[in-house]
Amino acid sequence: MTMSPHEVQAYVLTYLEALDCQIMERSPAHVTVKLSPEADKALTNRPYYWGFVERTGAPAETMSFTFIFDPDSYQQAIEAAEAKAAQASPPVVPNPAETNGITNGSPQGEPPKETILGRYFGITPSLPQLGPGRVLREEVVYGSRRLQQIFGAAREGGAFVNLFEQAAKRQLRATAPAVYEPWLGVCFKVEFACDLKREELHFLGISLRSGEIIEKFGTKLNRRDLSPRLAENMHVQTAKVSIFDAGAALESHLTNRLLELDYSWAEKAQERLDLELDVLDTYYEAVLREDTPEVESPGKITSDTENVHSNRTPPVPLKKVLDITNAKPIGADVELAAEAAVPIDSETDAEEEKAKQAVIDREAMKLQYETRRTEMIWQYEPKVKVTAISSGMFHLR
Repeated sequence: MTMSPHEVQAYVLTYLEALDCQIMERSPAHVTVKLSPEADKALTNRPYYWGFVERTGAPAETMSFTFIFDPDSYQQAIEAAEAKAAQASPPVVPNPAETNGITNGSPQGEPPKETILGRYFGITPSLPQLGPGRVLREEVVYGSRRLQQIFGAAREGGAFVNLFEQAAKRQLRATAPAVYEPWLGVCFKVEFACDLKREELHFLGISLRSGEIIEKFGTKLNRRDLSPRLAENMHVQTAKVSIFDAGAALESHLTNRLLELDYSWAEKAQERLDLELDVLDTYYEAVLREDTPEVESPGKITSDTENVHSNRTPPVPLKKVLDITNAKPIGADVELAAEAAVPIDSETDAEEEKAKQAVIDREAMKLQYETRRTEMIWQYEPKVKVTAISSGMFHLR
């Protein structure tokens, strides 16, 4: 799913107008707007500033933005406007006698304005404009962070509404008040998902007086003038159906409607899932079937080492062999005997490490297999997900 620049602009303008933002400049490629306090709180992330305003009662100063919906067209319009302005204005001819060839951006014939920094450091570049008059510039295209933020703010602010139908002018002068009938409207999003995906919106309404359920409730509301303010000379009837029972009735109605649909797509998705799982199982079965050397326990290794040492004949003292009274044991022979046992221990350790590494690799392969299988089921398994994205109370005549 994607949105064209025109669709993005229509959505953003609808959101800004709903929050009473002031549109200062508008074109097919951009809009310059001064945010309302409600929009500023939702989009600028300035909780400390608004906390200060609420505590002190100081007048709030909201921020201004230029939202660019088509960057290429906007840049072309800017360049065309600059070229047109350059052609309309005469070139500035510097006066070497007065400014030494530098005009510091002043018009012809007007002396440059003297500043404190310019008096000591010469000509200084103009600083960016700061404060409330600054207009921030942002590109708002599909997928941008600002558009995602507007989506979230609209979803949070419009999750539940309470609206009243506005009465005609003759009703305001009538002797008897008009009667409102309360309706609960819920917009459900139904997702049919497998390796493919399809979404539907079902806007259902139920009367809290009679329990009547209307499908496509939005068409009923589009023909009416709704406002959050209760009109004069109007009377709201007491509801006979609770909100909980009305919501349960709408869910039951939608479930029955979904049961009547054709689910051949789910059977085909299940067949594709079975095929993918068969291929996955065949591959990893061949990999996991390979023989892995067993890891020898430390006790077994120790006992084998002791048997090797026990089978070896202990060295005979050199004193008894030569029968020399003053002979002493030679340290080199002892070192040679110790070195003779080292190759056996190192060879055993190498085999043990090799076996342990093989077991670790096998466990990692099993984990990879389980992960791939879980991902495959999540991607291909057919499922139907129903979500209530918005709701509201509508008092209609």
